[in-house]
Amino acid sequence: MGRRGPSPGQGGRPPKPLAEKVLDGNPGKRKLTVVEFPGASEFHGVNMPPPQEMLSAVQKDGKPLIASEIYERTWTWLNERGCASIVSPQVLERYAMSAARWIQCEAAITEYGFLAKHPTTGNAIQSPYVAMSQNYMAQTNRLWYEIFQIVKENCAADYTGSNPQDDVMERLLTARRGK
Repeated sequence: MGRRGPSPGQGGRPPKPLAEKVLDGNPGKRKLTVVEFPGASEFHGVNMPPPQEMLSAVQKDGKPLIASEIYERTWTWLNERGCASIVSPQVLERYAMSAARWIQCEAAITEYGFLAKHPTTGNAIQSPYVAMSQNYMAQTNRLWYEIFQIVKENCAADYTGSNPQDDVMERLLTARRGK
């Protein structure tokens, strides 16, 4: 079977961020889409779209899922850069859920260990939480790169520095310490 084009983030040279195009004086002379609002200092904050209830549902172990916190932090970060309206809430929800599940799997690995008992032979096998954690980590990173690419391409302000992905890593490390 042939592939149907490159995967996202895999096809050729990545586009130049908007801020760099503006600094370089728009060498391609194409019309730039700049998300700027005159009188932005007079604007008042918009309400964040409410996260779906599933992002804070109580899990089987009785603990609430932290996806709604991740959603809110990420939306706030996007809003500070003027890109909250550009990123789809569904992408944000998928990112938050994936990051929360990744943290949940890592907490399970910390609690139960890296090994499990095979159901039929009784031999030691890799814990299923390890594979699930790796899958969620890869999915979380793909979604974050998708979100960050939107910010990088459309944000005329500085988009560097602390970001929600750093908060996810901090949360993961905190969960591993058992706090």
